[in-house]
Amino acid sequence: MYFCNACGYESARWLGRCPQCAAWNSFDERPFSVTGKAKAAPARPGSSTPVTLSDIDGSRVARVRTGMREFDAVLGGGIVPGSLTLIGGPPGAGKSTLLLQIAARLAVLGPTVYVCGEESAAQVKLRAQRLGVDAPILVHAETNLRTVLDELERTSPIAVIVDSIQTVWLPEADAYAGSVTQVRDCTQALMEFAKRTGCATFIVGHVTKDGAIAGPRLLEHLVDTVLYFEGETSGEYRILRAYKNRFGSIDEICVFSMHDTGLEEVANPSELFLAGRDARPSGSCVVASIVGSRPVLIEVQALVGETSYGTPRRLANNLDQARLAMILAVLERRVGLQLGTHDVYASVAGGLRVNEPAADLGIALAIASSFRNVPLPPDAAAFGELGLSGEVRVVTQAARREGEARKLGYATLFTPTEHRDIASAIRAALG
Repeated sequence: MYFCNACGYESARWLGRCPQCAAWNSFDERPFSVTGKAKAAPARPGSSTPVTLSDIDGSRVARVRTGMREFDAVLGGGIVPGSLTLIGGPPGAGKSTLLLQIAARLAVLGPTVYVCGEESAAQVKLRAQRLGVDAPILVHAETNLRTVLDELERTSPIAVIVDSIQTVWLPEADAYAGSVTQVRDCTQALMEFAKRTGCATFIVGHVTKDGAIAGPRLLEHLVDTVLYFEGETSGEYRILRAYKNRFGSIDEICVFSMHDTGLEEVANPSELFLAGRDARPSGSCVVASIVGSRPVLIEVQALVGETSYGTPRRLANNLDQARLAMILAVLERRVGLQLGTHDVYASVAGGLRVNEPAADLGIALAIASSFRNVPLPPDAAAFGELGLSGEVRVVTQAARREGEARKLGYATLFTPTEHRDIASAIRAALG
């Protein structure tokens, strides 16, 4: 059989282009044979016959708190029993460190199993000693998932951590560990065990060289929650974001600081993203953004310079490239800034990626400030959506944005209620 390594599509012959995901030259040949499956697990209570929604026992879905407030908020308020959570990120981001710390907190509540497929039990012990973890965690150094599941049936844990899904394999799946077949079958086996027993399951997923979670995409479709580490892994801070969550919002983030003793939560991300903002030059603007359910102040930086080539460059870091192009067109057409012969670079400091339209006004002010080489007031913050006709539109949760800005000492606010168009906002900010 031939399998598409981008989406998992199966075909009896080789195809140049996948009919499901339209990827070119993505088919690889894998051995395929029909083998006897393992014995079927007993059916989940209530799964054979439909029941009324009001008759379902709500105690089985009560969330479990880990004691890490920010991490619980990313999950939607805590760990849901029977959920399957995928944690991905580049090498060295802190996936194993975070899960070992979570396992230590959950082990106090009940049996917790840590399946280490990439490391030996002694290596896990060394990492636990470095992190100061001294909890009754059950470490299982095994890659045969069928053996692991048989042991879990006897242990009946409240949480299972598999590090990583690319290293475990099922003997009934005729493929090598890490292949599309093994990843799919192993994830389905873990999902069936989690839903049947109510055991919260965490799996670690590797990433490709492009940064996508390897597996391929079918791995994200099978799980309940997808968490991903953002930002530079060489820095001190890590940003954990939910990309999929069936039990909560997908816009929540959790900021960690990496220390010798593990990952520590950052209670106020606004102070982190605005650290060292004294005496900023031109091209810098503070934006009051909403990340998930809380307001966060971020710094948008822009640099405008004359181009040395025929075509000017427009580069955006942690910003939407298409959004930046639209803002530049509005500034050139509605405000009169001649940006057609200038290179424009825009970035969000701190590694946080911003996609909401409320940052348009702050991006435009940063670009105009750099173009005219006039810095904004040091106590200025902005938020607002920019329309194609140059108007500044109202955004949601304006009161919470203003409250967060004033709490941190930003008294001069450029908002849609104060300025109806981008030209007046630039005149008020730059004179």
